[in-house]
Amino acid sequence: MAPKGTPVVVKMDNPSYSVMKIDDPDAAFKPMEKTRGKNPKQVTRVLLLKAHRAVGRVAWIATLFWDLLGTIKRRLIFRQDVVMATEKLGKGKLLFAAIKAFLLTSLAILSFEVVAYFNGWHCFQNPSLHIPSDDDIQGLPHLVYVTWLPFRADYIAPLIQALSKFCVALFLVQSADRFMLSLGCFWIKYKKIKPRIEGDPFESGDVEGCSYEYPMVLVQIPMCNEREVYEQSISAVCQLDWPKDRLLIQVLDDSNDESIRYLIKAEVATWSQRGINIIYRHRLERTGYKAGNLKSAMSCEYVKAYEFVAIFDADFQPSPKFLKQTVPHFKDNPELGLVQARWAFVNKDENLLTRLQNINLCFHFEVEQQVNGVFLNFFGFNGTAGVWRIKALEESGGWLERTTVEDMDIAIRAHLNGWKFIFLNDVKVLCEVPESYEAYRKQQHRWHSGPMQLFRLCLPAILNSKIAIWKKANLILLFFLLRKLILPFYSFTLFCIILPLTLFVPEAELPVWVICYVPVFMSFLNILPSPKSFPFIVPYLLFENTMSVTKFNAMVSGLFQLGSSNEWVVTKKAGRSSESDLEAATERESKITNQQHIPRGASQSEFTEYNELKEQKEAAPILIKKVNKIYRKELTLAFLLLAASVRSLLSAQGVHFYFLLFQGVTFLLVGLDLIGEQMS
Repeated sequence: MAPKGTPVVVKMDNPSYSVMKIDDPDAAFKPMEKTRGKNPKQVTRVLLLKAHRAVGRVAWIATLFWDLLGTIKRRLIFRQDVVMATEKLGKGKLLFAAIKAFLLTSLAILSFEVVAYFNGWHCFQNPSLHIPSDDDIQGLPHLVYVTWLPFRADYIAPLIQALSKFCVALFLVQSADRFMLSLGCFWIKYKKIKPRIEGDPFESGDVEGCSYEYPMVLVQIPMCNEREVYEQSISAVCQLDWPKDRLLIQVLDDSNDESIRYLIKAEVATWSQRGINIIYRHRLERTGYKAGNLKSAMSCEYVKAYEFVAIFDADFQPSPKFLKQTVPHFKDNPELGLVQARWAFVNKDENLLTRLQNINLCFHFEVEQQVNGVFLNFFGFNGTAGVWRIKALEESGGWLERTTVEDMDIAIRAHLNGWKFIFLNDVKVLCEVPESYEAYRKQQHRWHSGPMQLFRLCLPAILNSKIAIWKKANLILLFFLLRKLILPFYSFTLFCIILPLTLFVPEAELPVWVICYVPVFMSFLNILPSPKSFPFIVPYLLFENTMSVTKFNAMVSGLFQLGSSNEWVVTKKAGRSSESDLEAATERESKITNQQHIPRGASQSEFTEYNELKEQKEAAPILIKKVNKIYRKELTLAFLLLAASVRSLLSAQGVHFYFLLFQGVTFLLVGLDLIGEQMS
């Protein structure tokens, strides 16, 4: 139907009004689109407001980085003995080169984006691309940018989208696994499920008369150059409440420092003079690291007389009741091979790094170990604070030196042989967490490279074992692939590679729920076992993403048998104890010292050797103060994420901007080794 009336064109000389064409009388009364009623002054005002907001954000970022650079200058550049973190040839070299190339490419793209932004070549708020005609080209840079846009949309974006969808799927599967573990933990708490001891099999009024009821227990303390913690560990083990004739303590010293060996010998001699059944062992060749040390100790002839073996690392301090809380579970339970206790940390509040580690480890013990122990009777042995049935060790092949995770190795082989495990969440053994990022980084590298190395070795044995199909599936799909391989892979790829890429390729943008909502919810679940750590939920989320670089590098080196997968570096300890433990230890030491004497039967040579060892202990050298180091991969990723945050600022993507900014600053702090500084 033809429009009624005659078209009228209204023109006005006043520039503050808009010009509009009316085709029919009813068109003037129809609602107009919001974008059509803006005059030039309004458009100018909006543009100025946006420019002012962008300048304010840039000024805030510049102030933040200026303060950060000042901190670096004060604490690193002018600090004595600051050295670069040395890396062996080939260790992490390929990954660092890839990250560096990625950074340079991103900076080049960012420079084009900034030029395009200020020249108005592309509207960042509009998701659809506007390709200008040949007449609109404003020079060679504009031509390069215009050529880049369709190439990015047609070739790069589909690849990134496919990889991001794959990583998001892995992310959701891993999140579902953690959610199910948390539900299992809630069920255990609700039903009050825990291993219980029927009766009190070892308690009696006449201890000497019924000592035959106590099984023979061997206690092993493997250590290597543990100057800071050997004394408190030996002291705690020697005070275990167990008949002396049913207990033997082996101090397995692999130290290559002669002065430390003298100190440990002196400590062992002191407790031996007090009537404790304790033996000092030292290997001339440290082959096989901890596994070789334990294997050598178990080969002694007198070990055949013992039924159980308890293992404590050098920084662990068991309570006197430890054996009475763990060993009774073996009674009338012939299928039980391992009783594992929980760790408690004396230095969890030392700095931000120790607080973040405490969150991870509390979730590991409270949720992962407890749920797997209750519902599956299987979990990974933690390498210490556990009691093994010696028969289970022998039937499973004993300690093997083929990996750096000998504890996980023996646990899997024992599980394949039908042995069951029990985890005691209410039995805690004091220990330390690393207080410096350097020590924590080396520890995490070993913990994530070893399982992948072990997976390659154990896969044929798992497939050929006689255990149930669902147990094989649990070992392969959940224990190894999901929790040891997929977790570091998607964490590094999704948050350190794909997320910055999507900022430079907006066609492949990640949804907000992947970046924000789901990670925050999973972090909330992880912090539930340690509720006092809720104020650290944001630093925890950012730090976990930062550590994905180390974990991914370790996972790849273990999976493909690279040189760093076989490295074993002893975790540095500080030798700390809780205040209550120090007071109790001081009281016990004073009582023992008052009763201490050299036996009359001691020869002159023994007396002279004892004095020499005591002098060596008093002449211990002063510890070297920690210095900050610089980590190149973390620093490179910091600049990459910060460059991506600038790109998100140009695109007015608020959530992406703040996430990338804070994540980049976290990488920067970790790369400059400032994350482990003491808290005021």
